[in-house]
Amino acid sequence: MSKDQALGLLIFIACVIIAIAYTAGLFLPTFEGLRFWIVAIPVFVGFVVILAIGAWIGWTMATTPPPEPIEELTGETGEKQSAEQKEEENKTEE
Repeated sequence: MSKDQALGLLIFIACVIIAIAYTAGLFLPTFEGLRFWIVAIPVFVGFVVILAIGAWIGWTMATTPPPEPIEELTGETGEKQSAEQKEEENKTEE
């Protein structure tokens, strides 16, 4: 078994154990007082992760310089092409 496969098996086992413990904590009557926290903590973590992703996207958009307008890019390319075409025409005339 390779190192990656062993790590994958370890992750699989951990996820199965956590899923069983979460389900037992949610539905068994012995954990009556913990049911709120069993639901509230994953919801809170998921909400904060979604907000962090939104903040990261906003920060990236705010700090990234705007791209050059497309007209300027095509204008420069067009001029270069026309200059190259003129050079080729001069060569063919000679």
